[in-house]
Amino acid sequence: MDELDPLLHQPLRTQLVAYLAGAGEQTFSDLKRQLAVSDGNLDAHLKKLLAADYVAVRKEIGNGRPQSFYVLTPNGLAALQAYVQALHRLLPMTADGTAAPGLARPGLAG
Repeated sequence: MDELDPLLHQPLRTQLVAYLAGAGEQTFSDLKRQLAVSDGNLDAHLKKLLAADYVAVRKEIGNGRPQSFYVLTPNGLAALQAYVQALHRLLPMTADGTAAPGLARPGLAG
């Protein structure tokens, strides 16, 4: 059985990495708003992703307070792709590549 990346298996981190994969570089405020999380919660998860080199940060000082911009790294993208592939391998599929009966919900069909 495929082992799922424990760092990405946490739902908020999965959402965070998936969002960055599609949206590109985002500010802390944008991530907080899109994911509907508190500052502390987002900061804690970003620190784990930064430590794993799944996300990189760029600090910009301009008018007003400094802004932090977060972007998915190539390592983060590869980890997300491997995680999604592992999930696909865990889902029971029929011969035609569709989800097995009982799993045929939107978004789960192959």
